[in-house]
Amino acid sequence: MRKIICIANQKGGVGKTTTAINLAASLAAAEKRTLLIDCDPQGNASSGVGIDRATAREKNFYHALIGEVPLEDIIVGTPIPTLDIAPSNQDLIGVEIEFISLQDREKWLRNILRDVDRPYDYMIIDCPPSLGLLTINSLVAADDVIIPLQCEYFAMEGLGHLLNTIRLIKARLNPALSMAGILLTMFDTRNRLSHMVADDVRKHFGEKVFKTIIHRNVRLSESPSHGLPIMLYDIKSRGALSYLELAKEILSNGSA
Repeated sequence: MRKIICIANQKGGVGKTTTAINLAASLAAAEKRTLLIDCDPQGNASSGVGIDRATAREKNFYHALIGEVPLEDIIVGTPIPTLDIAPSNQDLIGVEIEFISLQDREKWLRNILRDVDRPYDYMIIDCPPSLGLLTINSLVAADDVIIPLQCEYFAMEGLGHLLNTIRLIKARLNPALSMAGILLTMFDTRNRLSHMVADDVRKHFGEKVFKTIIHRNVRLSESPSHGLPIMLYDIKSRGALSYLELAKEILSNGSA
């Protein structure tokens, strides 16, 4: 059965897009047909898998979301045969304004994804760093949400607001929505603060925290500039191994 997972956190710079790209690539490497949906106007998930701006400029996720073209018409392949992407760019900025007067505007993405006939096992949605209409659409469409949380000062700042938003959407718009887990990112083994934050998060959220931790890794930071998921850029790097472990954890625990 197809699973839709959104990667959400209204804070920027927490490893959200990195997680979306590399989790999708790792699931695809496990021979799961995967669609990465770039729901962020910055378009970083698109460029992170090698989609050039010209390709995304012609017809992209924005045109599918407003109903101008079917989503299937804008899907393109990536260097990983089992991974496709619905690319995006700054056109998406207009959605917040254009949808303001539409009925059931929170459900447009869910309805579009239901019409996709391709046999995907997973759809991974990269949300923008906000709790606006695009993120709400993603949460309404999703089966599960993963929250990347950086192991740095103020790590849990704003987390309560996000969790409250998830609770409201579950109560009013998507009763099936589940929190797959909190993913600790940017962990520096040499930094005492990273260990303190990780311990604090695990104390508060217990089993809702993934066992896998994403460590700070130079190769992981470099890979987007080459338009490659980390597993294609450096499969032996710690970043690649971490995301492969995350995919394994998701596949084995049955929560996503």
